Amino acid sequence: MKKLLTGLQPSGELTLGSLIGGISGSIKNQDLFDSYIFVPDMHAITVEQDPKLLKERIRKNVALYIAAGLDPKKNTFYIQSENLYHANLSWILECTTYIGEASRMTQFKEKSRNKENVSVGLFTYPILMASDILLYDADVVPTGIDQKQHVELARNLAERFNKKYGDTFKMPEPLIPKIGAKIKDLQDPTKKMSKSSTNQKGIIYLLDDETIIRKKIMSAVTDSEGKVYYDETNKPGISNLLTIYSYFKNISIKEAEEYFKDYNYGNLKKEVADIVVENLTKIQNKYNEIINSQELDKILDEGKNKMNEYAKRKYEDIRKKVGLGR
Repeated sequence: MKKLLTGLQPSGELTLGSLIGGISGSIKNQDLFDSYIFVPDMHAITVEQDPKLLKERIRKNVALYIAAGLDPKKNTFYIQSENLYHANLSWILECTTYIGEASRMTQFKEKSRNKENVSVGLFTYPILMASDILLYDADVVPTGIDQKQHVELARNLAERFNKKYGDTFKMPEPLIPKIGAKIKDLQDPTKKMSKSSTNQKGIIYLLDDETIIRKKIMSAVTDSEGKVYYDETNKPGISNLLTIYSYFKNISIKEAEEYFKDYNYGNLKKEVADIVVENLTKIQNKYNEIINSQELDKILDEGKNKMNEYAKRKYEDIRKKVGLGR
């Protein structure tokens, strides 16, 4: 079974969009690959973070992923900063990376635009990402089109190192997921649901309580036509609600359209709210069990020990090849 490696960002709260657009893909992948999921907390500090909040979100987001359906028996969970070999390998790879290829990383250009003080870490983090991937001989890395360039950098660095020092790194392949359901902002359905939105009424967080969820959905922006059908261009609000409903019911958009064809908007929203509350309540109950027990630390400790052992063997081989140490 091929080894899959993916990162679980700890720098924000998980939303309904995160669940439907991202976590659901990881749930499917856990049955197709030998799956490794790590928290890239070292990447998170390339921009300023509240230390207390960052530490809290590391645990919270891992617990939510598990509560949402990622099975610890099918996935190895670990935290990047709890393995010193990530940074050690990153330095070796930095010394084999050319300034020109690092400068071409489009993510750095976008994230540094219009900022006065940009950290060196933000510039070099694609090399740390390459270290994350190459250290564990990952076969595939799920990535969006915007991040594909980083996997290509990892491949370039692996090839360069292998040519100079002998066969060492596996060549990872980007796994571009099929475009899944994109959940839109409830107050501005022309934009995706994003934790960075200035209007919190448009975002459903996975830990929102029932009252808040219902209030947000019942106040979702729709249109004045009064007919329920899917038309993303002319009826983005209604289309978004149909997408959410079809995901949780595991039915097609067409089936959702047929079901709601005689509904008014108020009743549509009520049924969407009902099914969202039902499913998020299950996730929240499981989350509370995990976060308030010793299970989460046990899972992360097992992952840390397993991955440190693997990384140590890999790094020692690399270190000797480049001539470091006695």
